[in-house]
Amino acid sequence: MINKYKLAEDVKPQVKLLIVATVISVLIWAASWYFPIANYIVYPLQLFATFVHEGSHVLATLMTGGTVQSMTVSPDTSGVVWSLTNSWLSQLIISSAGYLGTTLFGILLLVWFRYNYSSRNALYFASGFVGFMTVIFGLLAPLWNMFSAKVGALDVAFTVISGAVLAGGLFAIAKYASMKWVNFSLAFLAVQCLLNSIFSLKTLFMISATSNSHSDAMNMAQATGIPALAWVLIWIVGSVIMISIGLRLYAVSQKSKNNDLPFED
Repeated sequence: MINKYKLAEDVKPQVKLLIVATVISVLIWAASWYFPIANYIVYPLQLFATFVHEGSHVLATLMTGGTVQSMTVSPDTSGVVWSLTNSWLSQLIISSAGYLGTTLFGILLLVWFRYNYSSRNALYFASGFVGFMTVIFGLLAPLWNMFSAKVGALDVAFTVISGAVLAGGLFAIAKYASMKWVNFSLAFLAVQCLLNSIFSLKTLFMISATSNSHSDAMNMAQATGIPALAWVLIWIVGSVIMISIGLRLYAVSQKSKNNDLPFED
């Protein structure tokens, strides 16, 4: 009997690099809890995850027919999207999009090469995503809605500066780094998105269990009457299922149209 969970032969060298990226990522996150200097390494990665999180809210708003008034990222790595929605259902989709969107983004980076794109293209896409969100919704949207959007000038300034640095850094790595470092950067970025999603949901779980602080889960609770804690659990289960499916697709895929394997040894 053939074991359907066996790794595809062509993916084994890439899994080695992915494991290395995961171990380094976990060590950095663990070190940041005890050694403040490690926070300088984690910080830009947290900001990137915040841009993905808030960008997912933006995309969900647009896809459900809503209007985005502003998107801001704060120095403490939190973020806010002010939007106008047109239905109860759209509010549910938008509120759920942040955490699940970050998980999906990490999974898409992992399986990107299994379809048509190289690791360089994946980093170009990540750079373009952050840059687009920064310019359109972090800068132009607040200026256009300056009299109605509830956002301060300092928040807009930090969003634009941090978004420009992240987008520029990702673009520079994709364009100028050697293939070895491009491959590792993509693996590292994907792992960071997934870890940040899980850690953020863990933090949200603790917040929802001990307080009534404003959050995506609280928005869901107010819209549905279902406790915020229940929504966090639903998102955690959803993220775990998505990650499982993504790893399954990544590990057992037998064909790739990409000649520039993003995790080649």
